[in-house]
Formats: sequence, structure tokens, C-alpha cells
Amino acid sequence: MLKQVQSRAFVSFGGQKKNKKIMDFKDEIQQFAKRVDRLLPQIKTEEATKTSLIMPFLRILGYDVFDPFEVQPEFIADIGIKKGEKVDYAILKDEKPIILIECKHYADGLDPHNSQLFRYFHTTEAKFSLLTNGLEYRFYTDLVSPNKMDEKPFFEFKITEMRDNEIAELRKFHKSVFDLESISNTASDLKYFNEIKILINAEMYNPKEEFVRYFAKQVHQCIVTAKVLDQFTALTKRVFSQIVNDQISERLKSALKKETESAAETTPAPVEAESLVITSQDEIDAYLIIKSILRKDVEVGRIYMRDTQSYCGVLLDDNNRKPICRFYFTANRLRIGLFDRDKKEIKHDIVRLDDIYNFSEDIALSIGYYEKAA
Repeated sequence: MLKQVQSRAFVSFGGQKKNKKIMDFKDEIQQFAKRVDRLLPQIKTEEATKTSLIMPFLRILGYDVFDPFEVQPEFIADIGIKKGEKVDYAILKDEKPIILIECKHYADGLDPHNSQLFRYFHTTEAKFSLLTNGLEYRFYTDLVSPNKMDEKPFFEFKITEMRDNEIAELRKFHKSVFDLESISNTASDLKYFNEIKILINAEMYNPKEEFVRYFAKQVHQCIVTAKVLDQFTALTKRVFSQIVNDQISERLKSALKKETESAAETTPAPVEAESLVITSQDEIDAYLIIKSILRKDVEVGRIYMRDTQSYCGVLLDDNNRKPICRFYFTANRLRIGLFDRDKKEIKHDIVRLDDIYNFSEDIALSIGYYEKAA
């Protein structure tokens, strides 16, 4: 397993060495990502993109951008009779290029077909190339044909939206742990993993006939007619959606349980008036469904549940002036109260908790009202 990139630097002051701890790689990437959005309005040119976004990124990877023996700007990659052709940067090891980098302005799209990297890749000893505009990063290699850059990247990400697994993969390019053979071996898995992921996502939202037919044949005893196929197409979409929602609910339920246990250890016993309020499991499950619905619109940490004797409310930022919805659950009836732009509450009867998903659009709109007013 790849060891965590964490080291210590020694800075000399008057002949004395001072020990200075470098922050964790993940922390550096996340801190840099937060700065990027703030920097963008000031970046007017491609050169400014290099200076403000790409060079700091390379420094986080452990490379000295001011050492031409390590990071060489305007790297010359001659092509046949054309001499003096240049790549924006080349990362060197033992005076040989290991990564070629082509840079674009952050507002420009990354079209690999127009990239100079395709022409330069086979003329050097570099095994990897990077096409970036400072926001998006696309890593390429030669998995399909040796010494010919693949048309599709084996690894890509957007710096402001990096997931933990992407940070873990990027860490492998850090100077302190960079190993050509190791990355080459995992590049193939990364490439095909991402392509399979794209295919599965496509099938989840728009399943192809043969995909639906496969499942229909497993559970339907009769001939799969066009009518049956239509029925199972809708069912397949619903099943995928339900599986995802169930997984999200389980994770949120687990997180809420931990929060509740932690709060129980630190919160003093409630006063007698509050003892009359009992939060039911249905209310907890409904709260988790609301969180899963809003996960794309707002940080789930901003969504709070506040139970009362009359109803169980869900609030944005734990603020009574920002109600998202209310649950009116009894042994014989389930109702949910939703709010319009003027905070007028409209109550709806539901048969089961999953019916809350039918109001996803209205629930998301309530968040939009508060965010626009902020």
C-alpha cells in the first residue's frame, strides 16, 4: 500500500536547521482547491493560469518549479524535420522527461484532438502526459498502442470537486513516491474502471433494451414482449434509484446514530417539558430521506431536525425561519408539510415514507428560496 506522503523540510537560518512540518497531502490539495475559485476572476491569460494555478499544483506534488532540472518550462520536443517544437512543461527525472504537460487558459475547454501532446508524446521518453487548464486535469499514457498517446485519459478530475479516492490516486504522482512501473500497472485498471463506471451510470438512467431484457428473462416466466420490455425498463430505473437511495439512507442513518450517541455523552439531561417529545423511528427515517434528496443542493451538515409535540420539523441551518418541511406522523396517518416561496405550509398525505421522494422537486425548491435570499 502506498505510504502517505508526509515529510519534514529543513530551513536554514544563520547556519541553524529549523524543523518545519509539511501538512498532509490531502490537506494541501483541499486547501488549494478552496483558493482556486477566489483566484479565477483575476486570471485573464494562459500565462496567469500557469502561474496562479498550475505551478502551485506542481509544487504540491513535490516538484521544484524553479529548478529547470526538475520542471523544465518550454521543453523542446522536435518532431521530424520540425525543430524547436515546445511543450509548456516537462517534469524530469535523471534528466529525462517523465511527464509532459500542456496548459490552457482556465476558461478554455480541453480537447485532446487539438492537443499538441498527441504530436509530442512519441518523440520523447515520457510515459505520461497531462492536459490541464488549471481546473480540470487529464492524465494520459499509451495503453492502446505503445508510444502513441491514448485518446482517452486514464485519470481525470476537477481540482475543486476532488473525491478522496481521486486524491489517493493523485498522490501516486508525488515526487517522493513516484514509481513509473507502479503507476503504469494501475493506469490500466483506472482507465477501465472509469469507463465501466460511465457505462453503468448510463444504464441506470437510460437502460438499453438488451440490458433490461437480461433482467426480464431472469424474473419473467413468459415471453418478453414489447409491452413487457416497457414495463421492465421503468422497473429497472426504479430499482437502481431505490438501491442508491437505500445506500444513502443507511449511511446517513449510521452517521446520525453516531451523532446521537456522541451528543448523548455530552448533552445534559433534557428538562421535564422536553421529555414529552419522543422522536419516532419513522421521523428519523423521513429526516434521512430529506437529507438524501438534498445532498446535491446543499451540504447535508446544514440540514437539522427539530422535534416538537405537534410535529417534527426539518430546518436549514437549524434556523426556525428556514423551514424545509414538517412531519405529522401518527399511528394511523402520515402527512408531510411543505413550504412555498412565501413560507405558506401545504400538507400532503403519504402512504409510506418512500412517497416523500415524490416531492423531491418541491423540497429542493425550498432550499433555493433561502439561498437566493441570502
